[in-house]
Amino acid sequence: MGPVPAVAGPVPTPTTSVPSAAGVPAPVPSPLGPPCPRQPAPAVSRPPRPSPPPVGAGERAVGGPALATPGLVVPPGSPPPPALTATSWLVADLDTGAVLGACGPHEPGTPASVQKLLLAATLVPTLDPRQVVTVTRADLDIEPGSSAVGLVEGGRYPVELLWLGLLLQSGNDAANVLARLGGDAQGAAGGVQAMNERARQLGAYQTHAVTPSGLDGPGQFTSAYDLALIARVCFADPTFRRYALTGAAQVPAQGRLARGFQIQNENPLVTRYPGALGGKTGFTDLARHTYVGAAERDGRRLVVTLLGAEPRPMRGWEQGAALLDWGFSLPRDATVGRLVDPGEPVPGTPSTGVPAAAPAVVAAPAPAPRTGTRWWGMAGAGVVVLGAALAVVLLRRRRGRRTTLGG
Repeated sequence: MGPVPAVAGPVPTPTTSVPSAAGVPAPVPSPLGPPCPRQPAPAVSRPPRPSPPPVGAGERAVGGPALATPGLVVPPGSPPPPALTATSWLVADLDTGAVLGACGPHEPGTPASVQKLLLAATLVPTLDPRQVVTVTRADLDIEPGSSAVGLVEGGRYPVELLWLGLLLQSGNDAANVLARLGGDAQGAAGGVQAMNERARQLGAYQTHAVTPSGLDGPGQFTSAYDLALIARVCFADPTFRRYALTGAAQVPAQGRLARGFQIQNENPLVTRYPGALGGKTGFTDLARHTYVGAAERDGRRLVVTLLGAEPRPMRGWEQGAALLDWGFSLPRDATVGRLVDPGEPVPGTPSTGVPAAAPAVVAAPAPAPRTGTRWWGMAGAGVVVLGAALAVVLLRRRRGRRTTLGG
């Protein structure tokens, strides 16, 4: 039996036949498509949503024409997906790249700490895990009350421990250190520039990083589809998979801290979902709850991404688990689109300027930082540095956030 063609939702919608990404005609939903199933959530106070940049028609169709919708797209005849509070989501197969279903896959959203996966996709393949790094005062310049490992100025930590602090504890301090290390002479701003270059090389055209940690910054966006591209590369890397499933790690005594301490994996999926492969949680007042999680069942590995969720009546990871259950219930050949491979030329989108990489089931090397076309237009490396500096200034001025901010 061949792949099931993509249509929008279980309800019939007007369609037209256009070539799919594989060259086979596929039904395309009406511009809006059926609405995504929503679960009521309590009203919350949040900062005003920033206006996202316009998304071009070519960028919306990355992965297949059926994905160019702000509404629901699922295989025909599939059971209805769970009702969630998330504003957008996507379920995909990590190995084949098949997208099994989505809600507004290319709609821009604020990432919070799931952006740390882009930092990992950029720098895990290039940084020596045994290298010991000395923490500077600037590394600890994070928003008061935001999630942190507890690094101390002058402390010396191996890179591997910094990755564990980033992924287990969502440490914004660890993100700053790793970005600085990966940014070479440009420091943390260079690390952010490398993240943006990596996103473009992966085909993640709705993604623009301003901070390495995912703490809010002006012009910082991503999408459910982009997060799946990023996660696929992360989970293709055995080193990342080992980090993501680590239950706990010991942070040694440093400087004024006379005793060491332990950090634990704060992703409940790891201990509560059979076959879990790990992932990343995120939260800021602006982004609300974001989540990326992956699991394996009967030799099949799926990933789920979601943005803009509220914790009641289901927390972000629980919404991710519900989507994983739904994805595993579908036939193995069900699909509504696909995750493009790193470096793959996509018509109607900005050129990556780098050669095509190996399929995403093998971790592709991170590209060297360089200037080029961004998803929001033409800009030079100096704009990136200036934007990152502005973000740091803005972060210094904000106070009084929740202790889980950026977690």
